[in-house]
Amino acid sequence: MSRSRRKGPIAGMSASASDKREKQDASRKERKRVHAVLAQRPTADVLPHKREVSDVWSMSKDGKRHFDAGKHPKLLRK
Repeated sequence: MSRSRRKGPIAGMSASASDKREKQDASRKERKRVHAVLAQRPTADVLPHKREVSDVWSMSKDGKRHFDAGKHPKLLRK
């Protein structure tokens, strides 16, 4: 793995390495609400969406951003 490099000059915008835990929690909340709605009304037309349960702006990472690979070659390392 000593030669492993990023394919493109894009990196996350925070000190957090991942949003994995927060995304898992949001999916669990969504599934819980969907199951509750279907238990009350089995023929429900409208089900809760993940965006109704969680807010992407409150997660620890704020997305990704391009950077200049010439100025920051160490960021291309995995």
